This record gives sequence, C-alpha cells and structure tokens, in this order.
Amino acid sequence: MNQIRNIAIIAHVDHGKTTMVDELLKQSGTFSAHEQVDDRIMDSNDLERERGITILSKNTSVYYKGNKINIVDTPGHADFGGEVERVLNMVDGVLLLVDAFEGPMPQTRFVLSKALQQNLQSIVVINKIDRPGAQPMEVIDKVLDLFIELDANDEQLEFPVVFASAKQGIATLNLDTPGETMEPLFETIIDIVGPHKGNSEGPFQMLVSNIEGDEYLGRIALGRIKRGRPTRLQPIIITTTDEGKRQAKIGKIFTYSGLNREEVEIGETGDIVAISGLGDINIGQTLCDVDHVEPLAFTDIDAPTVSMTFSVNNGPFAGLEGDYVTSRHLRDRLFKEVETNVSLKVENTDSAESFKVSGRGELHLSILIESMRREGYEFVVSKPSIIYKEIDGVKNEPIENLVIDVPEEFMGAVMEKVGLRKAELVNMTTGNKGYTRLEFKIPARSLISYRSEFMTDTKGNGIMNHSFLGYEPAKGEITSRKKGVIVAFENGTSTDYGLFNAQDRGTLFIDSGVDVYEGMIVGENARGEDITINVCKQKHLSNMRSSGADEALRINPKKNLSLEQSIEFIEDDELVEITPKNIRLRKNLK
Repeated sequence: MNQIRNIAIIAHVDHGKTTMVDELLKQSGTFSAHEQVDDRIMDSNDLERERGITILSKNTSVYYKGNKINIVDTPGHADFGGEVERVLNMVDGVLLLVDAFEGPMPQTRFVLSKALQQNLQSIVVINKIDRPGAQPMEVIDKVLDLFIELDANDEQLEFPVVFASAKQGIATLNLDTPGETMEPLFETIIDIVGPHKGNSEGPFQMLVSNIEGDEYLGRIALGRIKRGRPTRLQPIIITTTDEGKRQAKIGKIFTYSGLNREEVEIGETGDIVAISGLGDINIGQTLCDVDHVEPLAFTDIDAPTVSMTFSVNNGPFAGLEGDYVTSRHLRDRLFKEVETNVSLKVENTDSAESFKVSGRGELHLSILIESMRREGYEFVVSKPSIIYKEIDGVKNEPIENLVIDVPEEFMGAVMEKVGLRKAELVNMTTGNKGYTRLEFKIPARSLISYRSEFMTDTKGNGIMNHSFLGYEPAKGEITSRKKGVIVAFENGTSTDYGLFNAQDRGTLFIDSGVDVYEGMIVGENARGEDITINVCKQKHLSNMRSSGADEALRINPKKNLSLEQSIEFIEDDELVEITPKNIRLRKNLK
C-alpha cells in the first residue's frame, strides 16, 4: 500500500489556494493529456464560482512517487471557520499559502492559529511571485512575525518555505533558481509531512468530521481512519464523548482518487474515507470496533457571534414567487442545514413562524440566505444582531481585528468613521503604491453596516478585511444609520411621474414599472427621518393638455443593493424580503 499523507491547504481569500490545488491535480497526472479541465476545479458550488471564494471544504487526492497525498481545500474566510476547525482533525500538516504582494491577512492569522493549536506541521508557500510589486522576502519576515505573535513553539518556527506561482504552475525553493514545475512543492510535502502513524492492526476507530448527503445512499460520514482497517458490512459502534452508543453496520466504503470517490472493500489506516449505511450519523461522533468503544474528542467549534430572525413572509406579495413558503418548509430547511454546518445554530422562538439563526458573521448567514433563495424558498430576515456574552458578571461583546488598506488621501475619512464606531488603532504601516495599512480592534456590531459606507468614502479604492479576535467588555452605544428611508404610500406599480417627484427627496432603489406595496422601502431619504411618498402617482389629464404632453421625465439611475448590502442597510424596525425572483426591503408590518 502507498504511504498516505494528509494535508490541508489554507489561505486568505483570493491568495490563489484553489488555483494551487488545480495545478497539483494536473501535474500529478490525475487528468489524461487530452482531458478538458475547467479552471478552479474545486469550486464546484455556483456561489463559490461567482464570488471567487471557497465556502465548503472538499477532499481530493494525488499520487506522487508511490505516495498518496490527500488534500483538503478549506475556506479562507473566518465566517466559515467551522469548516476549517473540523477538517484540521483529518490532517497532519498544512500548506499555508500567502500572497507575495499582500502578505499575511486576517483570515491567514485565523486559520494558522487553529493549525498551531493542533500542533500541525506547517509548510509556507509564498504564492504569486510573478505578480507586479511582489516582495517575497519581506513577506517571509511578516509570516515569521505572525508565527511569533501566535506563540508558535521552536519547532513550528522552523517552517520550510516554497516560492510558487500557481497560475504559471511552477515552484522553487530558491528565488535565484527559476521553477519549472510543481515538483519542489511535492517533494517538500513528502519530506515534511510524515505518513499517518496509526496502528493498522488495531481495532477500528474513526472520528466523523463531515457529513454528505446522497440521494441513494443517504447520509455519508467522512473522516480519517485513526486506527484499524474497516471492511464492508463490518458491525461497529457509533458513540460520542457525552452521549450513549448504538450499533450499526458499515454499508459502503469510498476513498478519494483525484476528484472522484472510488468504492473499496477495505479502508486503510490514515486514509480519508466516506462511509455509508450508518443511518442518522452526525459530525463529532466516533465509529468504533464493537469490542473497543473509545470515543474521540471533537475539536470545540467557536461559538456564533451574530444572529438574525428568519420568518415566514407575511407581506402583501407572500406566496407569489416562492415554491417553499410555509413555516414547516422553513423549519425543515434550517434544521437540515445545522446537521452539516456545525458553526450554525437554529433556535425556536415564541412564534411558530419565526426562528433565531446564529452564525459566525454576516457572510456566513448571507450565503445560507442566498442558497435558500436559489432553492425556491421565500421568507423574511431581520437586521443582524450581535450575541453578547456575560463573563465574570460583565457584559462582553465580540471584537474583530479589522485591517484596512487605503490610499493616503482617504485615510482621514476612514479613521473618522471607524472612530465613531468605537474602533481602536492598533498599528499603521506604509504599504505599496501609496497605500497605507491600518489595523484596528473594533466591535463586531460596528461592521454590520460599514462596508458600503467604506466603499463610498474610499471611492472603491479601499480594501477591508476582518476576523474574530475575542470578547471584551461592551463598548456602549454606537451610532447607526443616520439617514431615513422613502416608503411606498400604497399598493400599485411605480410610475415615471411618481418616481420623478420622489427622487428629489433621496436615492431610489427601484425603477418605473415595479410592483410595490404599502410599507415597502423604495429609497433612502437624504434626511434623517422616514417619509412616505406615492411612487405610483399618475399625471392626470387636464383641460389644458394631455397627461403625456409634458417633456420627457428624466429619472436618475436607481441604486442596486446586493443581498449583503440590503442586510446591512436595514434598521431594527425593517425587514429584508427574500424570494427566488426579488430582494425587497420593507417596514415590519407587525
């Protein structure tokens, strides 16, 4: 049997992680010479391809010189940290991918800290060395500083460094020696990450780190075989550290080969496998030999920091655009999500039509909302709220590490705005090409409606990243949205004449010919109060001229709000209405 290496590839968003996996697959001979292969093979989810981020962890494997290397591609955004924490249980080392231009970023810090806590061997890959303005040697110093900040031990500080360009498919151990293939990276993985040391002759033991659903096979448990060699139809015990146990029988065993799952009769110690036939299996449970019931400890998942209320749509347009509109549909879908999304929490509320959903951040929840919308669900969501925690009798709130790269001309506006949001400046350094990097500690609730304001203040030139830092005593009241909204006066269809009269009062969110209802938010008022305007108003015929005889009315372009921007925009008395066809804002009709 080939020796098995298990490695996770972790990085900040857009540092080239998925492209790197593509190249490792291609250069290992996984695909035949004539086979047509898409870019970003591992980003199989539509949302991942659209947004250019990894949301769900995925497994693949390559063969190199008689060794099987299982590669786990993990999310780069801290909001999907639950995925990272789980899959690190299955590996013995990590590839830490860092952009040669940007250097370590907040999400780099987050995932690296998790790897160091589990004492995993790190290989640092300085990627995009071909990028204009790249400074790989300076980035190595920053990575070393990051390791020291995270209290890495002496052994962890002796990390090997590989320079690479995933886009060009090359890697080298020395910048003076140009790379030709990815072979130096393959060799480093084999040298640094040792084969799994589990006892292949011992009784079977495996921790379930992920769950997949299959239309024919039901729930499938994924994990690394810690000990023993399970066989098809073998009786086992399923247990956890704090619950009872039950008997089951292994159905089918699958191993990973390239991007495919292949059925095998016997699983190998140290390999990452998928096992079917276990019934209602859950993440964190242990599969054991019937005569040796020894549950494995599951890594603690960081608690959610943000919550929203998901409710049945009770607006005038309820049920017109969605396929799944009842509370039963909403409840079933949310509780199904919890089975595989371990960092998500769903709770019942006083109302049978509403559910409190808690996650790691706005992006974490907005991805769930967008997925449900595309599946045909129709519902409404409330403004996100922060989850406070009482520590030693003191009310604490989640604090984020905020890193902003901004041109010097916009520094003043940015510092003024984040200052009003109770941010504390931690560090300021001069970056590349006139950019300055500002690092803040800021309450998580201050970021809920800040991104769109930040992009306006920097005219789209600023870059903003943040990650969870910890809990600190609550910072007191923070100023929220200063402007009011324009609310539709009646049910009907918006007209040029109605919108022309409304646009002088602020910024519109809709065009002419859009169906609206009383209480629907159709724009942002330039002043601080809410106003009600009849956007369906018609110009009536008079004895002097016809209703269309005036000069053509010029309507300003509307402001398009994305799902995330809509969630950020609303206040406590407002809701976002989600349907497969539309995203609307409205006042809470209760």
